[in-house]
Amino acid sequence: MFIVSLLFCYFFKYFYLSGDKLSRISILDQSRCQPKKCNYTCIDYCPGVRMEEDTIVIDEKSKKPLISEELCNGCGICTNRCPFKAINVINLPETLDDPIHRYGQNKFELFGLPTVRKGNVVGILGPNGMGKSTILRILSGELIPNLGNYEITDGRNGGNGGIGENNWDKVIEHFKGSELQQYFKNLSNGEIKAIHKSQMIDQLPKFVKGKVKPLLLNLDERGKFDEIVDDLDLKNVLDREIKHLSGGELQRLAIAAASLREADFYYFDEPTSWLDVSQRLNAVKVIRSLAESGKSVMAIEHDLASLDALSDYVHVLYGEPGGYGVVSGMKGVRVGINAYINGFLKEENVRIRKNPIEFTIRPPTAEEEGEVLSSYTNIEKDFKGFSLECDAGEIYHDEIVTAFGSNGIGKTTFAKILAEKIKPTTGKVDKKVEISYKGQYLDSDFEGRVEDYLYTYASSYGSNLFKSEILKPFSLEELLEKNLKDLSGGELQRLMVAVTLSQDAQLYVFDEPTAFLDVEQRLIAAKTIRKIIESKNAAALIIDHDIVFIDYISDRAMVFYGEPGLNGIATKPTALKDAMNKFLEDLKITFRRDKETKRPRVNKFDSYLDREQKSKNEYYYISDS
Repeated sequence: MFIVSLLFCYFFKYFYLSGDKLSRISILDQSRCQPKKCNYTCIDYCPGVRMEEDTIVIDEKSKKPLISEELCNGCGICTNRCPFKAINVINLPETLDDPIHRYGQNKFELFGLPTVRKGNVVGILGPNGMGKSTILRILSGELIPNLGNYEITDGRNGGNGGIGENNWDKVIEHFKGSELQQYFKNLSNGEIKAIHKSQMIDQLPKFVKGKVKPLLLNLDERGKFDEIVDDLDLKNVLDREIKHLSGGELQRLAIAAASLREADFYYFDEPTSWLDVSQRLNAVKVIRSLAESGKSVMAIEHDLASLDALSDYVHVLYGEPGGYGVVSGMKGVRVGINAYINGFLKEENVRIRKNPIEFTIRPPTAEEEGEVLSSYTNIEKDFKGFSLECDAGEIYHDEIVTAFGSNGIGKTTFAKILAEKIKPTTGKVDKKVEISYKGQYLDSDFEGRVEDYLYTYASSYGSNLFKSEILKPFSLEELLEKNLKDLSGGELQRLMVAVTLSQDAQLYVFDEPTAFLDVEQRLIAAKTIRKIIESKNAAALIIDHDIVFIDYISDRAMVFYGEPGLNGIATKPTALKDAMNKFLEDLKITFRRDKETKRPRVNKFDSYLDREQKSKNEYYYISDS
């Protein structure tokens, strides 16, 4: 059989490819490649190696395979034979120009850069692993693009393939005739200043010490301290040590620190993660104010409602996560987001997804027709300095109830009471069921691989149902050989949601399951949760802040209101429209549906639609007319 494959590949290479050479890249996932366990199976089975060519060799430093893209004929044998699924040979679209940056041989490659516009906010939309953060590092000057010449590195780029601090001229020449030519010229000689708010805000306490107020006062180059502190609701933390701040407080601090500095260009990487709905809209206000003052702003964002409110234009990234990313042309924000949802980029004539994402408008659940799964009485829980009151309610079979409200208002406390992690001061869960619970925080001290973790904690792991309905949708196969401690936030989130769904339970409780996930992963998670819930005749309670996700998955909803950090009040589960109307009325904002895709869109404050919906008490307009 192997001889037949060898002859086929020989014919394929020397006859079919005798004309123009196919453009392809070979990607090796370093974290999954384990040559000590497989003894270089890829080399043993490579037809090129059998023909005494250096198609795959062993890297002297890493002792891992290096695949020659010039010699590789794309037969796919190494991809199929690799026991750890660490190799991916990708045929690139024929229309691509030369790459802007590549991290090394058999590593990720980026094609194109977005356009920066003065006085506008340009959004970046796309899956994780497509190069969005790399783009911001390049545009902010932290990473000099190597134009695909990854063999030349310098210390400034940390060995990641920069072309050298003295080679800005090559970058400037590459972009000759475009807006980016002058941009990189000015950036390289210090004529313009760029500020970059990183995605990794949880690392802030490791590098910045002291209290919040002195830090922000020291950074206030624009004289906006009072205004930005007020807009981001930071007054209560000004005298706190940075190391004692929560994730949401660190995020608001990072946005404030970036916005207070004087610069020409501002880059924000996922500015709304860790924030509740109100805080997200406050962050949008602060970031947009930079553009309104004449600055150029770019932002990566996975919350479609926030991205819509934040941006004037968007670029969509497509390609293959971890392999290559391509930057689309600039599009109006509505057109760009809708193109992403529909999965087709008209101008580029590229289909980026097999099927469109479809939003449906569910009729309200008729309470008298629901079959009660779990119920609870009026509940109170008192802590030192905080109290929570919950109205009595019921949860039905085959439904998903979402819970939303400000941070620090008691949502997680209620979830823990329902999951019997903590006891209420008064009241009780009077119809108890088996519960599977995923907490808000993803820290895990588990020592070992993802597969070991699944064997230990996923009760249905190994079953055909788990493989088809959980493992595949959450793309966990590619993580099995990784150590848990090496997973990214998004990878760890997918794993924890999957393990929660694998349990034999009647009620599934998820606290912020969309954190760190990109748009597509969030909606895949929503579909998977609903499918599992309905197949088990179970129910789910989900706490989240993403309005689009909430709209996509909810049957009914609970609103938490009150004074964050002091007292919280929770309504019983009600129709989504009623719950959302109450919630948005308190925030004084309105949402409408996009006529084409039916996704929720926030109205600009005091716009005609905003005023009209408020006059009708339609804060959450769900009609599809």
